[in-house]
Amino acid sequence: MSKTRLIKRLKGYYPIEKFHTYVTFPGLLFFIVLTNPLINVILLSYGLIMCIFILYQGQHYWKLKLDGLKGEHVEQDNNIQFFKKSKQLNSILILFMLPVLLIQLYVQGWSFESNNMLVWGIIANLFAVLEHVNYYYIQLMIDNKYDVAYLIKNKKLKKASLAKDLSENKI
Repeated sequence: MSKTRLIKRLKGYYPIEKFHTYVTFPGLLFFIVLTNPLINVILLSYGLIMCIFILYQGQHYWKLKLDGLKGEHVEQDNNIQFFKKSKQLNSILILFMLPVLLIQLYVQGWSFESNNMLVWGIIANLFAVLEHVNYYYIQLMIDNKYDVAYLIKNKKLKKASLAKDLSENKI
């Protein structure tokens, strides 16, 4: 993909990720907490907070990539450390999803039927895990013809851009 085309693509990715980070997911979290008993949305809140945290990392990465392609200075060492620490923290927070699920089930009397928000909580947490994988391991998002062509040609998903940059110690 040409540098010009990549800049154009990132000019779309970055604002969308930023919007979801600062508006969509926080707004959804705020609405859910306001309209439901807190005891019913523990797992869902945790999943949405995880999504916000991981999407923040994603929008930050796309902004850095865009700045670098436009020739602006990007502080390599600090950003590499930020993403390495974020990856580790994400993994720890993902491990806490099971205890949060157990807490949610405990407070609702171990009943799966008593809380219709439980399924949404599981979905939100699964989405956070998939976002983590999408940024730090394998690119799960296939949103253009180049990704489709790569998948058809190689019969596998691409390594995530952030994962490649971290392995090469560059952003």
